[in-house]
Amino acid sequence: MRLLLVEDDVMLASGIKLGLNDAGYAVDWVGSGERAEEVLRSETFDAAIIDIGLPMLDGLTVLKRVRAMKPELPMLVLTALDGLEDRVAGLNAGADDYVAKPFDFPELEARMRALLRRARPSAPVDPEMGRLRFEREARRASIDGVMLELSPREWLLLDLLLMQRNRVVTKEQILRAWSADKAEPAGASGTVEVYIHRLRRKLEGSGLGIRTVRGLGYLLEAAP
Repeated sequence: MRLLLVEDDVMLASGIKLGLNDAGYAVDWVGSGERAEEVLRSETFDAAIIDIGLPMLDGLTVLKRVRAMKPELPMLVLTALDGLEDRVAGLNAGADDYVAKPFDFPELEARMRALLRRARPSAPVDPEMGRLRFEREARRASIDGVMLELSPREWLLLDLLLMQRNRVVTKEQILRAWSADKAEPAGASGTVEVYIHRLRRKLEGSGLGIRTVRGLGYLLEAAP
C-alpha cells in the first residue's frame, strides 16, 4: 500500500510517516499543495492524507482538483478546525473521511485502514488466494463456498494478512489493529500466537498458509 502524505508541519509529518511505515505502508511525503497536485498527476497511490491548512494552495483546493482527476482515490483530511461547517466543507470538497488535530496515531491508522477496506472490492477467488473468498464489506470469508466461522479478532487478523499479502505482518501491527477496531469485544483474550494457530487451522484446505518468520512476524502465502 502506497500512501501520499501532504503536510507542511515537518515534525508532525515525520511522526505520521514513521508510524505508517511501522504499520506496513509505503509513504511519500510532500509539504505543499502545489507539489501534491503535481505528484498525484504523475504517480499512482492507494490513498492520500491531506492537511487542510496548507500554505499557498490550501487543502480544500487540492481535494477538489484531485477528486476531479482521480475520482476513485481514497482521501483522508487532517484539520485543526473541527466545527460542523469545516467538516462539511471538507467532505463536500471530496474527502472520504477526516481526523481532527490533535489526534492519537492509532485513530489515524484505524481510519486509514477502514478507508482502504471500503475502497478495495471484495476479493474474488484467484490464484493468489487459493480457494479463499474474502468479502470485506460483509465481513465474511469462505472456502469453496463454505463459510468460515471467524471471531472479530480472527477476521481482523485475516484482513490484515491479506492487505499485506506477501509482506511480513508484525505482532505490533496485529495488536494495534485489534485495539483500534470498534468491533473488538471488550472481553476478548488470548495471545497473537493463539489466534494465529486458530486461523491456520481454519485456513486448511484453502491453498493458503501462515508462515512464522522468526523474530519478525507472520506471512500469508500459498501453502506448499
